[in-house]
Amino acid sequence: MSGGSAWRHGIHGRGLRFLRARWRVLVRLGGWSVLETGQTFLTGYAPARALDEGFLAGRPGVGLGWLGVAGIGVLVGAWGTVRVYAAVAALVEPLRDALVARVVERGVREADAGALSGLTQQVEIARDTFAGLVMVSRSFVFTAVGAAVGLASLDPLLLLVVGPPLAAGLGLFAVTLRPLARRQEEFLVADEALADGLGRICPGLRDITASGAENRVAAGTGRLVDTEQRAAYSLARWSVLRVASLALGGQFPIVLLLACAPWLLARGVTTGALVGALAYVTQSLLPALRNLVHGLGTSGSRLVVVLRRLVREPTPAAAAGESVVRTRAQGSPPLPSRIATPGPGGDGPDPEPVGVATASSAPEQPDTRPDTPIPAGTTHPTAPALSLTAVSFAYGPAATPVVDHLDLVLPAGAHLAVVGPSGIGKSTLTALIAGLLQPTGGGIRLCGHPVPSPDAAALRVLIPQEAYVHTGTLAENLGHLRPDPVPEPELLAAAEAVGLTPLLEALGGPRAAVDPAALSAGERQLVALTRAYLSYAPLVLLDEATCHLDPRAEERAERAFANRPGTTLVVVAHRISSARRAGRVLLMDGPRTAYGTHDELVRDSPAYRELVGGWTATAAERSEPALALRDPDRVDAVAGPGLAGDRGHVVAHGPVGQAQAARDLRDGGTLGREG
Repeated sequence: MSGGSAWRHGIHGRGLRFLRARWRVLVRLGGWSVLETGQTFLTGYAPARALDEGFLAGRPGVGLGWLGVAGIGVLVGAWGTVRVYAAVAALVEPLRDALVARVVERGVREADAGALSGLTQQVEIARDTFAGLVMVSRSFVFTAVGAAVGLASLDPLLLLVVGPPLAAGLGLFAVTLRPLARRQEEFLVADEALADGLGRICPGLRDITASGAENRVAAGTGRLVDTEQRAAYSLARWSVLRVASLALGGQFPIVLLLACAPWLLARGVTTGALVGALAYVTQSLLPALRNLVHGLGTSGSRLVVVLRRLVREPTPAAAAGESVVRTRAQGSPPLPSRIATPGPGGDGPDPEPVGVATASSAPEQPDTRPDTPIPAGTTHPTAPALSLTAVSFAYGPAATPVVDHLDLVLPAGAHLAVVGPSGIGKSTLTALIAGLLQPTGGGIRLCGHPVPSPDAAALRVLIPQEAYVHTGTLAENLGHLRPDPVPEPELLAAAEAVGLTPLLEALGGPRAAVDPAALSAGERQLVALTRAYLSYAPLVLLDEATCHLDPRAEERAERAFANRPGTTLVVVAHRISSARRAGRVLLMDGPRTAYGTHDELVRDSPAYRELVGGWTATAAERSEPALALRDPDRVDAVAGPGLAGDRGHVVAHGPVGQAQAARDLRDGGTLGREG
């Protein structure tokens, strides 16, 4: 069995299992749809009787009565349609929930760069398309049954005229359905490939020009355009047959009824019956067939393509450790990836290279192991927690390396602070360690496992500056990185350790519902930090994950991770206090890169002294920014005394005291002195 056939068989099998598990919903859906069948039956039968037994027989009262019956049928059918929508929702929403769970699991656990698109767009496409397909398929089946019964009731000869072309049109459509779906899928894939290629090329135009790769990139883009054009032409040719099937099955019966009218009338078919047959074809069968052809022919293949992306299993390449985020578009040079740190092609200046810094001289830490279980076989007892060997990374072949031959070794239980000027590559380094970016040179190992790889991904947790909180209960948010529900005592202990307890109590406890939009940035960071604390990952990467917390809250959170058994902590610091708390400090500053303790760097590194000079001269009652207040980005990480705020969260500002971020400074109180 080919890979495509095996996959389709798997999708079909999952679909059948999904429907079998909801047979009660299907029965309810069919029951309410019977009312629509009755409405369709009366659409032709009632006008026929109104003519034959009423108006043409000189009995207008009888004719009006039959038209009234038709009107009642419309009302009953509308009532049934409302119930049909409720039944469809009961069938569709579980599919959406299952797809969301699948996408979130892959995005969080496998660092899937496409998870956001899958969650916000593809899941909704699958949900809406599946609902549409259920509606049009159900509508055609019950409409066709109602029309067939009506035609047979009026006169079997009418069914003989309408039935054959309708069946022929359906047969032609069925024959073309699979080839048409393949062409539709090929077009969608080609369109996505072109959009993806252009999305990678546009941010890297400067690098493309600098490396003289214009012709190569243009040729690769041209091939993508040609592929989409061929797919579009092929789809258009097959779409002609779809139009032909609609004309044969839905419009040709009208012509036949009119052409055969004298023959039908001569054989006893009444005028009313002939009018009723035309009503069945024009008002019921033709619209239902049109919806079916367009729905299955276009939306069906789109649903198949989207489902393949949402429920796909890890590929062998991914299982072998292929990077989830590809930095190289096919047929073009490496281009910038989307990360938090400005790089080539961004708004900030070109980052300087990071020189060699060997961290193997870090002091030994106690050999503590996690109290929480780590999957068996995922760690090498003698391997360091983190090792980087001659790691380099650049955003393009001609771009200045952001990281240049960096060596770093951290034993289990180490605590490292990473500092440096804005845009130097600190977030790039954490992305490399997490496996979200792939080095252009050298290698990274996490507890002995190569990065990126599934084993390494299971051993690290990365908390970025922008914390993610989803709708649901607080317990569901906090236990998101755990395979099983977190016991409440453990959850409360983690909240107390990180500093989430006041927010937890204010919300109403672990089972309280969370509205992400109602939380401040600092509160969302506390939720994300506690979630990471509850995970089983022994390596914790905090990429300015406490930037919206005040110094005391930040210290509490960092110390909680530092004291967490078996934890190796890497902090991208935005306050000097974080560097002082760490056992080792890595200064990233191009050729002036340095490594050591805080005191050693203050003594031996002019670049480090320059970075913290403003900090050490600041009075003790002021909080300490990561950069001097004349930061080139004009971002100060502290709030001045007297600034209105909520006391619990300090956020990035312009010149101190002049600006405040929405929703983070809400209660109008005054921020006290930050220490």
